[in-house]
Order: sequence, then C-alpha cells, then structure tokens
Amino acid sequence: MEQYTVTGMSCAACSARVEKAVSGVKGVTSCSVSLLTNSMGVEGSASAEEIIAAVRDAGYGAALKKGNQDRAARPLSEEDALADRETPVLKKRLFASLGFWIVLMYVSMGNMMWGWPLPSFFAGNHVAMGLLQLLLTVIVMVINQKFFISGFQSLWRRAPNMDALVALGATAAFCYSTFALFAMTDAQVRGDMAAVMVYMDEFYFESAATILTLITLGKMLEAHSKGKTTNALKGLMKLAPKTATLLRDGAEITVPIEQVAKGDVFVVRPGENIPVDGAVLEGSSAVDESSLTGESIPVDKAEGSTVSAGTLNQSGFLRCEATRVGEDTTLSQIIQMVSDAAATKAPIAKVADRVSGVFVPAVISIAVVTVIVWLLTGQTAGFALARGISVLVISCPCALGLATPVAIMVGNGMGAKNGILFKTAVSLEETGKVRIVALDKTGTITLGEPKVTDILPAEGMDKTELLAMAYTLEKKSEHPLARAIHQRAEQDGLTAVEVDKFQALPGNGLTASLDGAALYGGSYAFISGMIQVPAGMKARSEQLSEEGKTPLFFARDGALCGIIAVADTIKEDSPQAIREMRNMGIRVVMLTGDNERTAKAIGAKAGVDEVIAGVLPDGKDSVIRELQQQGKVIMVGDGINDAPALTSADIGIAIGAGADVAIDAADVVLMKSRLSDVPAAIRLSRATLRNIHENLFWAFIYNTIGIPLAAGVFIPLLGWQLNPMFAAAAMSLSSFSVVTNALRLNFFRMHDSKRDHKIRNKSNNANQKEEKPMEKTLKIEGMMCAHCEMHTKKALEALDGVVKAEVSHKTGTAVVTLDKDVADDTLKQAVSEQGYQVTGIQ
Repeated sequence: MEQYTVTGMSCAACSARVEKAVSGVKGVTSCSVSLLTNSMGVEGSASAEEIIAAVRDAGYGAALKKGNQDRAARPLSEEDALADRETPVLKKRLFASLGFWIVLMYVSMGNMMWGWPLPSFFAGNHVAMGLLQLLLTVIVMVINQKFFISGFQSLWRRAPNMDALVALGATAAFCYSTFALFAMTDAQVRGDMAAVMVYMDEFYFESAATILTLITLGKMLEAHSKGKTTNALKGLMKLAPKTATLLRDGAEITVPIEQVAKGDVFVVRPGENIPVDGAVLEGSSAVDESSLTGESIPVDKAEGSTVSAGTLNQSGFLRCEATRVGEDTTLSQIIQMVSDAAATKAPIAKVADRVSGVFVPAVISIAVVTVIVWLLTGQTAGFALARGISVLVISCPCALGLATPVAIMVGNGMGAKNGILFKTAVSLEETGKVRIVALDKTGTITLGEPKVTDILPAEGMDKTELLAMAYTLEKKSEHPLARAIHQRAEQDGLTAVEVDKFQALPGNGLTASLDGAALYGGSYAFISGMIQVPAGMKARSEQLSEEGKTPLFFARDGALCGIIAVADTIKEDSPQAIREMRNMGIRVVMLTGDNERTAKAIGAKAGVDEVIAGVLPDGKDSVIRELQQQGKVIMVGDGINDAPALTSADIGIAIGAGADVAIDAADVVLMKSRLSDVPAAIRLSRATLRNIHENLFWAFIYNTIGIPLAAGVFIPLLGWQLNPMFAAAAMSLSSFSVVTNALRLNFFRMHDSKRDHKIRNKSNNANQKEEKPMEKTLKIEGMMCAHCEMHTKKALEALDGVVKAEVSHKTGTAVVTLDKDVADDTLKQAVSEQGYQVTGIQ
C-alpha cells in the first residue's frame, strides 16, 4: 500500500469525492481515504503521477508520504503529515472573527434589543447602522473566505461539501440582508418610516457573521480534538532517535540516523535511546522496552542479546552491531502498522460513506423546499429564508464522516501503547465479534521450552546427587529435554564432570562411562531394558505422564538413581487469560500435535473448553476451517507452521516473539507475547465498536431531529422555532461532540475484566430454522496467492447473511455458505471492491 497526504478536505463528502476519483484511475485496485489523518492508502499498479492528478482534478491536493519509492511529488514524513497545522490557523481566524463579530452583535442586538448606547452619529440613522452591519459582516466573510472558496468550488464541480452548506447559508443571509438594506434606504428617502422599521427587522447580517464565527469555533475545537486522537502515533514517532554514535576507526562519531547502515557498530550510554535494532557485542545493561511492548519492567541485556530502536538504555554501557536500520527496525514497523491501519476503513464506516455521498445535495434540496413551502403558506420572505438557512447550517456531514475513523484511530493508538498492534481497521472492528479462539499450545499457552518440573530420587540418593548425575550425562546432548536439565543444574550452581564413551541412541536414550561406572538415561522403555525398575517408580512415572510431563529415568551400574520429569510449562498468565475469554462467552480451543493424554492434561490445567490433539503442522488450517462452521474464529500462534491457519482464520493473532512469517500472516500482533493480551484485544475491539455505534447514533439522531427542527416542522405543532445562529452553534458542536466521545477510549482499561459480558454464541442456538444452509459458488478471476484468498474471504464474510466463505486461488472459486438469501450483485460487489472479477455464480 502506498500512502499519500491529501490536503483541502473539510468533510466526509470531500473524502468520498477523493476516494471516488482515485478509485476510477486505471490500475487502482483499492483506495481508502481518512478524513481524520488527511491520508490516503492506495493499492494497485497506477503511477503516483496519475493518482496525484486524479486528486488534483477532484479539487484537492496530494503528495506521497516519506518512504514511498516513487518521488513524483515532494514526500512528506509521517510526522509532518500528522502535525496539527489546522488548529493554529483556525485559532487566528476565530480570534479575528470574534473581534468584529462582538462589535456587530453590540450594534445589531445590543442597541436594538436592550438599548445599549451608540455614538450620536447613529441616533435615528438606520441606514448608517445597516451599512455598519454590512461592513462588519463583509470583514468577517473575508476572514473566513475559505468556506466560500471551497464551498463554491465544490458546487461548480457538482460535488458539494459541508463548506458549500455554510457558504450558501451565509451568502443567502448576507444577500437578503443587503436587499433589505437597499429597500430600507429607499423607504427612508420616501419618508416611509413604517417600512423602514419593517426592513430593519429583516436584517440577517448578524446571522451570516455568527454562522461563520461559530462554524470556525467548531472547526477549531474539532481540529484540536482530532490532533489528540493521533497522539499515540506521534508519540511513537518521537521515540525514534535523530542521531547515532558510531565507532569508526576506533573513534566515536555522531551521525544522522539515516546514515547508519547494517553492520555498523554503535555505542549507547546510560540514559540514551537505542538508535537502531542491533545485537549487543559488549557490555550489559537494563533496557526499558515499555515504548514498544508496554511492559514497565526493564529487560536485562548482555552480550548476544538483541536491542530495539526507540528503547531506553538505563544503566550500563553497550556496544552493539546494527542488524536492522531505517524502515526495517521494529519501531518503524510498528509505526507503519498503526499508520496503515489509520489509512484503512472499517466495514461499519461504509454506512456513513454511503449517506455522506448524497447528504449535502439532499440538504440543499430540503432547504429549497423549506423556503418554497413557507412562502406558499403566506410567510414573509425573511421568515422563509431564515428557515432555509437554518436547514443549511444545522446539517453536519462531518459528524457522520468522523464517527468511525476517530474511534478507530484512538482505539488503534491505545492498542499500540499497550503492545497490541491492529494492522487494519477491519481487524480492530472484527476482533470483538469472534465466538471461538483457537490457541496453538507450544509458545502460546506454554512457554515453548521444556523445564524441569519434578526431581524424584531413588532410595539412598538425594535430589542434588540425582540432578548432578543427570547433568553429567546430558551435558553433551543437544536434545531440547537435555537443555532443560542443563538450565536447572546451572541455575542450582552444579558443575558437570567429563564422561567417557558418550553415546546418544536416537529415540531411546544416552549411555556414558564415568570412572568406570556405566551411566544410563532415557525413557522407561530404554531403562527397563537395562535394569529392573521398581513398581512404585513405574507407577509414579505413569502419573507424571498423565499430567502431561515427560519422565526421564537415570541409572548407574544397574541401579536406578531416580526420575527427572520435564515439561513445556504453562505460562503464568495463560489460565487467567483463558478464564477471561470464557467469561466473555468465547469458546477456547487448544490445538497441539501432542498425544491425546498429554494434550488433555495440559488443556485441563489451562482451562480450555476443548482440546484437539494430534494436529500435524499442515493440518491446523483444515481444523480452523471446520471451527469456522460454528462461528467466527481467532487463531493465536507464533510459529512458521501457524501461518496458514492465521491466514485462514477470521482474525489471526501472532505472538510478537514468534516467527516473522507468522507476524506477516496475522491481522493482530502482540508485542509482549502474553496470552492475557488476547482478551485485552477483544475488549478493546468491543469498546471501539461500541464507541463507533454511539458516534453514529449521535450523528444520525442529530441530523434526524435537527433538520426538521430547523425547517420549522415543529412550529405549528409545538411552537419550536430555530434561529440560524443557534443552528450554526449546534452544527459547530456536533463534530466536536463525536471526536470528544471517541477520546474517552483513552481512559478505557483493556486489562480490566470486571465489566466483561458474554455474547450469546449463535452457533449454539438450537432453534435454527434451516437444517441445511444455502451455498453459492462464485467463479473469480484475478486471485494469485493466499493473500488474495484472505482478502476475498474477509470481504465476503463481512456481508450480512454469509456464514463462511471457502476461497481458493488455485481453482478460482469461492464457495459461500449462507443462512439467508444474499443477492448475487451484493456478492459480486464485495469481491470487486477487493480488485477481483466475478465471472459467474452457481
């Protein structure tokens, strides 16, 4: 995805216009425009020149962001693109407008309504007062000329935006007031004072100026709040050091971060940020990695340890070799993920987009009809015009356009701050909707490396002797179970004695000689062939096996020394995390290649609902597909063999410490590698979706009530009449309210399980009407790889009525299972929006 900065957009209608213009460029497969960050993400083969030209033809500006290879336009860095340039400009406009508006209100309202004093020159001179009001209004209009330029340009291009509504409303009020001023002047020349007073009441100069001033106030508040929604992303960018201290020819030199190359040796002193990703060559220190993982406890680093850009060296001196620089560093990738997510759209946003596309023309039509109807009922032109102006200025497409992206941005920022990275807006929205979570056992539920759990010495031997003897025998072995014994012995401060005649018998055990004594170690099957194993020890080993542990027997000179049990231990937070997910109404399934007895033992300790044992690495994908028949599925994994399953699942979550392939295939990445972040991600997704619903409800209900109120529908019923000035105030506050509501997500406690509530699992509904669901097979052209399958699958399954979609790029088909009838055109549109063509449906 190439990202661009777009300038000149003022409302949802603008972003819809840009999106439509770029989507029409040949070679563009997808385009997503964010009004919140003034950014645009484009996929396809179209050149940057063509895309920028399309945006320019639509009446807006565009430039490539820093990091794109094509330099057709001056690139902007991410930090520059997110800089809040709007608020200072709007603040100046607001203060300038307020200065003249206060004088205007004093003259028009203060003197006429409350008799506030004016210079003697104006005493009885109504024409002079009218001219002063006209002059002050013109000044306010000039200060806020951007509304008129943008608004009338959009009307000229037949794509009216919010500025068009403001410009039309202010222009109508000003023009009618100017007409009233000339008519009053004529009446005063004729000496018709009664007509003069009538026309004085028809002045709406203060309405025109108030509309512009209040809308500017609302825009400033909105811009300020929007700036806060990107604070998390801007905070990540500020972590990136600007310089690095390199060692060259034995001397230290400070260079800009852009000049650091892979393989360079750099030094970091206490209190300095690490400039790039690297490996420690010399020194030891505690490094604060909270900026990347959210984990507050510093991590000890020594020779051979890896360090990441943007983290803080707290205590010691480190000499490191650069391994990843520039856009390849972990910090840069996190920034890119968060930025890409902001440039994508959630499915729920499409509702608002469809409304925004026709909103402004519809409002203009309603305003015209309102004026005509009131004129036909016998009202004065001034009264009718006031109702029409109120309709224009109270209507707010911005609230609709901002309802989704502001919540997505804040939710995404909150996730990034806590080490949970959502790659797209879709993944943030969909994570909270899942019904099943499938967990890979090794490295996800468990630590992924065996540990010594039990030491059972035989009679006449203590634990230390048994462990020392086992360490001596296992010292030369590279087996994972042997490494567990190495680690425990070294932890206990034991040393190994050199043995002779060491021999590893694959699949059986080890033999060696120590001071003429024969040493044996291995499984029960191996040891029982060498010596007689007491019945009690055999029974104990069987018990250990039932607990999911591997018992290792050790013997010397024909006598059993004891048993050491080794197991891949469960992470401390795994049982609690699984319990929290189950309390949310989510079914938790564990996938493992272990035998059923061992798998069930671990599953029971972890507290999962179901254990699926004996799953081969290439079989996880098919298991996920079977689970999807019962509801939406999250797959959590960390290994290369998890990548196909992560891609097939509705949402793939990768453990950050896992393989790069798994991280690339996933929709969500957990930087802290803690299972407790899975329920946290689900909570954050649900909270974000709930916030979006609140925003959309407010935006729709505001316009649903506000437009009829402004049009005067309630005047004959309840006597409610809305002045254009109050309509402008309501409009200015609507967008601000939506953005402010989204900012509440900053206070959401995603690790607090007290407010969790269960969502009824539809797959368990016994009253389903259809025994056999409907199926449709789509023939699709253009899919080339597994990623194409994933995009198509998720697009189809996002449709209401689609239970699941099985997509294959090899056969060029998608088999869609439905629980109700879905129109063929709807299915075609969902696929075509992903850039592929449906050639037939069966």
